[in-house]
Amino acid sequence: MSRSTIQVDDRLAHYLDATNRAETPTQLKLRADTGTMSNAGMQIGANQGSFMAFLVGLIGARRCLEIGTFTGYSALTVAAALPADGKLICCDVSADYTDMGRKAWAQAGVADRIDLRIAPAADTLDRLIADGQGGTFDFAFIDADKENYDRYYEQCLVLVRKGGLIAIDNMLWDGAVADPANNKETTVAIRALNAKLRGDHRVDFALIPVGDGIALARPV
Repeated sequence: MSRSTIQVDDRLAHYLDATNRAETPTQLKLRADTGTMSNAGMQIGANQGSFMAFLVGLIGARRCLEIGTFTGYSALTVAAALPADGKLICCDVSADYTDMGRKAWAQAGVADRIDLRIAPAADTLDRLIADGQGGTFDFAFIDADKENYDRYYEQCLVLVRKGGLIAIDNMLWDGAVADPANNKETTVAIRALNAKLRGDHRVDFALIPVGDGIALARPV
């Protein structure tokens, strides 16, 4: 028994990817295409995608939100885990990046489950709240501009039902959150949200070292 978290080197990372459920050909191609880009690190890993698909199935999600879509790998993964009549609303500001996702979604046969909204995410979420859709979503994945994470979290708390799940990406920020000397704006924002989540009695909370750290908040 160990109280520490295992260090995931390249060899173990490859083992995780190979042992978790295999990626589909569409996922593999989208990952490869995104991997040629200078900002490819914004894409979630295969291991994290497998975990998110598991969570979506575990809670029986039918209506989901994604804040930050990039080239569409995480949306593809979540949409594929939904039932045929499920729906994922994706919020992003880039038509160029998400066009890559649109093609992959169509190839995978899940495009009809994805409603992509090109606009500032906070505006889209505010409109959903104003339209009376509070408490109607089962799952939300937040992976956008970190300085606005707290705002997205508060909006998702309104939109996600009790017993649903909010997953927030990059919450370990490559270890920077544990460095007291690192007071960069993004690091401070993530560190503050972790502290807020730990003491937030509106949710059950766990911070886990999958990918770059995922915060899981379950509204109660």
